[in-house]
Amino acid sequence: MTSDTTLITAGLAPQGEGRVLLIACGALAREILAIKATNALDHLDLQCLPAILHNHPERIVPAVREAVARYGGAYEQLFVVYADCGTGGQLQAACADMGVEMVAGPHCYSFFEGNEAFVARDEITAFYLTDFLVRQFEAFVWKPLGLDRHPDLRDMYFGNYEKLVYQAQTDDPALTQKAKDYAGKLGLAFERRFTGYGDLTPALTAIS
Repeated sequence: MTSDTTLITAGLAPQGEGRVLLIACGALAREILAIKATNALDHLDLQCLPAILHNHPERIVPAVREAVARYGGAYEQLFVVYADCGTGGQLQAACADMGVEMVAGPHCYSFFEGNEAFVARDEITAFYLTDFLVRQFEAFVWKPLGLDRHPDLRDMYFGNYEKLVYQAQTDDPALTQKAKDYAGKLGLAFERRFTGYGDLTPALTAIS
């Protein structure tokens, strides 16, 4: 079984016409595979880059460029399943330069919520977790911030936040309880918001 943080290759079989390769953030692997299965998107293959790039936006563009160079000759079309993800517009510029399309939005929290709805909320004091980040909270939030070693730094990092918003892609009571526990650990109010897959579903189903 593949873990959330490893590089994932699903159904790479570029033979035949009309196949599209998704070059995606590993943090979105479960969601993409679920959308593929539900909508019978058999023409889409998946190559995920390591999810830990979520914490290192400066590494995303080089990694995407490398993947496009590696796989571009084998597919009629490539589609990048990242939003801007902290690259300051560099990923969009790189995709335009390479002639590939990408998911619209500033980050996954926005497209899971729905980009228009996310902008309308204007929640500048909310800290977001997705299903993936709830599962990987220790590895992607707590330890990278050094809070496992220096819990006294919590208020320095999160003092300006008011609530933790768990954007739930699935109805999983165990994940909801974990997210609620993490909100308490960070000293934040808790809100669960079921988003499903948001704008990710129409983005993938529109790929021909």
